[in-house]
Amino acid sequence: MIRHVVLFTWTDDATDEQKAAVATALGKLPDAIPQIRAYTFGPDAGINQGNHDFAVVADFDTLDDYVVYRDDLGHQAVIAEYIKPILASRAAVQLSL
Repeated sequence: MIRHVVLFTWTDDATDEQKAAVATALGKLPDAIPQIRAYTFGPDAGINQGNHDFAVVADFDTLDDYVVYRDDLGHQAVIAEYIKPILASRAAVQLSL
């Protein structure tokens, strides 16, 4: 299994509406990309200072399934249209479980 973890920090001028639009767009991906085994995302709980603002955790049965997700045109559109306009920084890792 491959677990993909992404952390985003939003720009200071990112609006609540833009942040909500990211979540809405991401929420459509599991129905559109059958290779996604599990998909969790959401804003930081605000417990510790200095954390990123938002996280995505996605599980895939195989590396090939992850690559399908990574390169999917719908996924790439979400990144381009909703995430990049308000993105200050990003960190990611793929774990083999």
